[in-house]
Amino acid sequence: MKTNVGKTDKIIRLTLGVVMIILGITLHWSFYLVAAASIMTAFTGFCGIYTLFGVTTCPRQKPKA
Repeated sequence: MKTNVGKTDKIIRLTLGVVMIILGITLHWSFYLVAAASIMTAFTGFCGIYTLFGVTTCPRQKPKA
């Protein structure tokens, strides 16, 4: 698995995951599913949907001289 989730994207996903956990506690258990997916992609740095569409939010690496 090649990393395709950048630092800012990870922070957003982790924040979204925490919010979804809170919504799962207060509203409905199905929010836990979104929370789990968001937190997993934040920690692994890999998003399968990004791979399908060829998207990456990682900064470009400088070529080694």
